[in-house]
Amino acid sequence: MRVAILDDIHQAWEGTEGVRRLRERAEVQVFTGPFGDPAALRGFDAVIANRERTPFDRTLLEQLSDLRVLVQTGNHASHIDFAAAHDRGIVVARASAGHSIGAAELTFGLAMAVMRQIPASDAALRRGAWPAPSTPVLHGKTLGVVGLGRIGRHVARIGKVFGMRVAGWSRTLTDEAAAGAERRELDDLLGEADVVTIHVSLSPSSRGLIDARRIALMKPTAFLINTARGPIVDEAALVDALAAGRIAGAGLDVFDQEPLPPGHPLTTLGNVVLTPHIGWPTDDGYRRFAAAACDVLLDYLAGRPVPAFEGHQDGPETGVGRSSPAP
Repeated sequence: MRVAILDDIHQAWEGTEGVRRLRERAEVQVFTGPFGDPAALRGFDAVIANRERTPFDRTLLEQLSDLRVLVQTGNHASHIDFAAAHDRGIVVARASAGHSIGAAELTFGLAMAVMRQIPASDAALRRGAWPAPSTPVLHGKTLGVVGLGRIGRHVARIGKVFGMRVAGWSRTLTDEAAAGAERRELDDLLGEADVVTIHVSLSPSSRGLIDARRIALMKPTAFLINTARGPIVDEAALVDALAAGRIAGAGLDVFDQEPLPPGHPLTTLGNVVLTPHIGWPTDDGYRRFAAAACDVLLDYLAGRPVPAFEGHQDGPETGVGRSSPAP
């Protein structure tokens, strides 16, 4: 089997244990830049896609005449034309990293950055100023975790280490799955939390979940953190609330449109810290994806079942709204 690993812009796949194991059974080529002409992928039986960086539309898939299996890292698949893949007999398999430590840790990085005014203070010192802000700490505050899946539960555990009181909401939350968080209805959680952090999957039911009405439930001293997916939060309503001071601030790693357009209103607000969707691309994240993708292809070669998307464009976590391919 010949395997192409696409869009390794961080040059992170080489040297992973997953690729080493895969090379024992297959010929592997890692593309660290755009593959360009689809002819560059001819002769490859399998492709490993790095998140949503390459759109696999019908036009592209019809040119990959040798492709038998497309392994998608992560649970998002809005960039894949499943009907075209089915028509060509291509198996679309999921390689989930399982648990995004990077997104969980970034949650607290963003929270501390916006609450303690770290970027603004750094910029002021570089200008020769010496600001003296009085800022809130995490200790003793209430952390409201919206979505207590694997990432949300890890965030809840970290919050307790900081000495925070943790409240959580999920549609199917049980006491056993709450990771020690106090269960709340979503509206109640928004009203009592000092820091609200988003960790639900993007789906039709979660798109716009945090809308203008729910943002209005938050305290004027509260902060919103989103490292999940941009369209879960009504971006226009959030901009209005931040500009008017109806909430204290926000830390955002994800947006309705990615990359964020120049001059976007969020870039003009002083009570916001922005990062370019960096929650998942970490040393740990790539190691996990490489291991998962390797396992999928070794199972495929051995004739064992592989974890596949359910034949539609959106997996358990749908795509990226109006975004370009993820960074």
